[in-house]
Amino acid sequence: MATEECGKDVVLDAWSPWPHRIALVTTAATFLLILAGGIVTNTGTGMAVPDWPTTFGYSMFLYPWPKMVGGILYEHTHRLIASLVGALTLTLAIFLWALEPRPWVRGLGIAALGAVVLQGVLGGLRVVLAQGGLAIVHGGFAQAFFALISSLTLVTSPGWRAPVECVAPPGALRLRRLAFYTVAGLYLQVLLGTLVTHLSVRLDAHVFVAGMISVAVILLGFWILPGRADWPELVRPAGILRALWIVQLLLGLGAYVAKFQAADIALGPALSLALPVGHRLTGGLMLIAGVVLTLRIYRRTGWPDPVLGHESLSRKVSA
Repeated sequence: MATEECGKDVVLDAWSPWPHRIALVTTAATFLLILAGGIVTNTGTGMAVPDWPTTFGYSMFLYPWPKMVGGILYEHTHRLIASLVGALTLTLAIFLWALEPRPWVRGLGIAALGAVVLQGVLGGLRVVLAQGGLAIVHGGFAQAFFALISSLTLVTSPGWRAPVECVAPPGALRLRRLAFYTVAGLYLQVLLGTLVTHLSVRLDAHVFVAGMISVAVILLGFWILPGRADWPELVRPAGILRALWIVQLLLGLGAYVAKFQAADIALGPALSLALPVGHRLTGGLMLIAGVVLTLRIYRRTGWPDPVLGHESLSRKVSA
């Protein structure tokens, strides 16, 4: 059958749970990849393996395990997880193309495949050309890919396919804009964070954007809670975003001490690594929570209609 999603027709007859399962595993693997990348960056071992796509002349997958020590362990593990993410993304794109009835979701799968290939090439060129600037691009693009894969996990989930009623409570347009700008701010913060990490510059801008995001996260909570009866599915991601925000502020303070005040405040090697890596991971999780919240807001309040120039807010929708 075909159901109308705020102006969009979606065919739901042929639904398979496999794309969602693969997307979920890919999201988890991407989280591990960003964790490994954070360890590589904050231990300064990005060039521990000087060749690519080989590892000291070996095939990447045949490099002897006993030789994986020190920085080589960090960098080579990062490469292996990246290969796993690439294989999972390819599998996801194939399953989406074969089983997913919605063309725009299939398109997102192809986009994710292109993005993971580009990310792999950026990582390889960073080694081959020994360019620090490519490391910054590589780190920033990783979080964008994480957001894309997480979005695919959301839109292929059973909960996304359950019928919902479009609503238009007071301030819906204002809420949508705030959620969108919050996501944009979170990604800008990710990019500024890569500059601070790699070049130790733009800390002032990083702190300023953190303040703006803090205001946005607080306002989102105030604006969502009064309408929680109309959109209960927004309450959890908004709450998760607030919790992550508090954790991120504390981790940010610790990461600042570890990077800029290490001579005055001894944190020890474990904390000096855990704090900036945790800060990086939490920033990515905040971006994901913001993306999920924004997509759910748009789904419940209507998608923009490029033809009619308005939103449809009163139909029962699905997908």
